[in-house]
Amino acid sequence: MKRNIKYLIVSVLNIVVITAIIILSVTGNSLAVSQKYNYTADIWKNGSPDSFAQTSVFLSEDSGFSTDSLNAVRAELVKELQNVSIETDGKNLPYAEAYSTPAGTYNIRGDLTGKSDAVLTAVGGDFFMFRNFRLVNGSFFSDGDLMHDGAVIDRNLAWELYGSCDVAGMYLYIDGVKFYISGVIENPESEPEKNCIGKLPRIYVSYDGMADIIKLSGNTGNSTDISEKFSKITCYETVFPNPVENFAYNAVKKQFEEKYTDKYSIVKNSTRFKPSVRSKAFKKIADYAVIKNNINYPYWENASRIVEFKLTFIYFSRTILIIVPALTMLWLAILAVRFVKRKKPVVMRAVSVFISRQRKNFREKILKKQEKV
Repeated sequence: MKRNIKYLIVSVLNIVVITAIIILSVTGNSLAVSQKYNYTADIWKNGSPDSFAQTSVFLSEDSGFSTDSLNAVRAELVKELQNVSIETDGKNLPYAEAYSTPAGTYNIRGDLTGKSDAVLTAVGGDFFMFRNFRLVNGSFFSDGDLMHDGAVIDRNLAWELYGSCDVAGMYLYIDGVKFYISGVIENPESEPEKNCIGKLPRIYVSYDGMADIIKLSGNTGNSTDISEKFSKITCYETVFPNPVENFAYNAVKKQFEEKYTDKYSIVKNSTRFKPSVRSKAFKKIADYAVIKNNINYPYWENASRIVEFKLTFIYFSRTILIIVPALTMLWLAILAVRFVKRKKPVVMRAVSVFISRQRKNFREKILKKQEKV
């Protein structure tokens, strides 16, 4: 009776623990997937058998990294690829990149009476591919556009200006400087992003467009870059070939670790949410509570850092819980070995009887065949 109760308790305990492991796994996966910007490598790869990895570099306001620094970084990254025999055509970048910086808060108005303050971000490269924004209306602008007066706004700003999201092609004015609305994007959908984005609407313009705003309006917002060419970069992102583990990460990090020491932070987007990575990060969990630099992370990165923090606890807890079914399996294996040892004589006799019967049957079949002959 006592033995049966013990087995029942162990069974119930394992059912509860395995259920908890499943719940933690599903919750963790859901949180990770909600931070879509970390999966740009999958978009860029688009079915290619080659391996790519996404890396993000965040820099302080006073780092000095700018659009003028890009060509040198690009040249060095291409050299890294050539060193491992990855072909480059010399015209197009063999990888994807994006760069951006917050440019401050500006007053935005439409052709009618609508107006609102909004947080403006200057963007370049494949910025909108990296963000994976969901378009509600219109399209994204790109560096290849002949004109640089396009702006992408969020749903909130569209409603503040025109009371509608169907506004692509209409005009808005950033401190009096005229832009057309290229596209309207959906507001953030994940809870971490909603908590980090703030209350003001968002607007995105190109670096050339930002230079026009400064030149024509004389207003730099919160920006200290007052040159005619707006150039400051505080977020640089790549999707880079990754023929061996950490190749992309090390190649990008090499471009920043000496010149921008203590003024940059680098993230392995492609692996940051893996259970094995987050479980190991538990011993460094205190790092999330300590600010070690003066980097102002964009809202999408702050949201992902919140998810990292949560996943660290989720996957560490899951790892601890896995110990219970693992120990149970070990216990059952020991019981099985003991059972076999106890029953060995009986088992051996049964095997001996079985073998004897098979031999007898075999002999009888042979004799019958000989009689027929």
